[in-house]
Amino acid sequence: MNFHRYFAVDRPPVETCVVGTGGFGRSFLAQGLRVPRLRCRVAVDREAAVAAGALASVGIDPARIHVCATPAEAQAAFAAGDFVAAGDLATVIGLPIEVVVEATGHPEAGARHARLAIEAGKHLAVVSKELDSVVGPGLARMAEARGVVSTPVDGDQPSLLIGLVSWAETLGLDIVSAGKSSEYDFVFDAATGMLASNGRTVHAPGLAACWAQGERDSADIVAARADIAAMLPQRAVPDLCELQIVANAMGFAPDRPELHAPIARPLEVPTLFATQGEGGLFSGERRIDVFHCLRTAAEASFAGGVFVVVRCTDPETWEMLAQKGHVLSRSGATAMLYLPRHLLGVEAATTILEAALRGASSGGMDPRPHLDLVARATLDLPAGGVLAMGGHHHTIEGTSAELVPAAPLTPEAPAPFYLAANCRLLRPVAAGQLITMGDIEVPEGSELLALRRYQDATFFGTALSPIPMAQDA
Repeated sequence: MNFHRYFAVDRPPVETCVVGTGGFGRSFLAQGLRVPRLRCRVAVDREAAVAAGALASVGIDPARIHVCATPAEAQAAFAAGDFVAAGDLATVIGLPIEVVVEATGHPEAGARHARLAIEAGKHLAVVSKELDSVVGPGLARMAEARGVVSTPVDGDQPSLLIGLVSWAETLGLDIVSAGKSSEYDFVFDAATGMLASNGRTVHAPGLAACWAQGERDSADIVAARADIAAMLPQRAVPDLCELQIVANAMGFAPDRPELHAPIARPLEVPTLFATQGEGGLFSGERRIDVFHCLRTAAEASFAGGVFVVVRCTDPETWEMLAQKGHVLSRSGATAMLYLPRHLLGVEAATTILEAALRGASSGGMDPRPHLDLVARATLDLPAGGVLAMGGHHHTIEGTSAELVPAAPLTPEAPAPFYLAANCRLLRPVAAGQLITMGDIEVPEGSELLALRRYQDATFFGTALSPIPMAQDA
């Protein structure tokens, strides 16, 4: 596809507002200065000074950055052709921006930003997977009703994987599975027997004997490597969250609630991510999962990239492709097609332009709540405790994440992971138990809960179930 032709519209550049100027938001601002069809002159963060600092850090002349506390100030700065920094999306939502990029990573704040954007008739680009995991399909329907688009964003794995799956389906390829590599590689030094991942290094001399799968059973090699690397984390909430978004867009399903998440070399992916009848891990087709890229320091990373595993339906064709370097399973029955990248805000412009110029989402054609991301207690959690969300991965201490069939919210239903985040427990939850809606006290006036109720009513036709609410102080 020629992108110049696809986006060839004779009109002024697309005006955007980015909310959240962390890693993704800042990279979007930096690249946005170089995208001919884009303007990134409005930034919002929890404090206007933070947004102003992000704009200055990407090379904007500080004299042209206006810290605005009122809509009138924002209007004046924007009309002058300058840059606007604000501490609240409400301050700038009346500007002639077309796309709001929600990149805070905070589900409750993101819910408010999403509502403000859609109600104002702006397209919504949802970078915050935490928000998308709870109400993504609902936001898509709400936006559609207002004549705008709510979409995941190129630069993060969900949108890129949806694009790869839809490309493969357009070509008539028979998809067995789809997935991504995890954020952090497992890097092995055979000379020392040390295994490193995400700043941690452990002694793993047994890995040398498991370096090559050879003819070993897939489940066998995966279990052996998992045991050897047991001191390193092998499940990450963001991985499950991102794959849930893809599943809701494309109808895929996990093979098990916690995923297989094998430690694997990229050349092994088409073998492992096949059905058990084809020598792989999965009990069925159209499965979704993640792998931890196992490599040496001298080998290239999969870079958090995305892939599909397809059947080699014509052996002669795929033998030819194997000779050209394509990655086939050890049996030759399946092959991996992949994009070894996700460039965060550097490549987000394709989604922004698609929304504004084409009125289209880079997500699913008809996203639906097939799965929920939920929390299971790994420790005994006491009543009165707060399920505090924190850290780079926005995890909740004392819990793990799983993917389960989506269901409307009732007191007995598992609580969506990022709806439960930062809620107080009304009663104790024993280790091993799923945290339910009846276990938590949702803050009064939660916009995230309101959006989830809208989603439940839209897709399940349910009446609003009573949910315990905290009273405002």
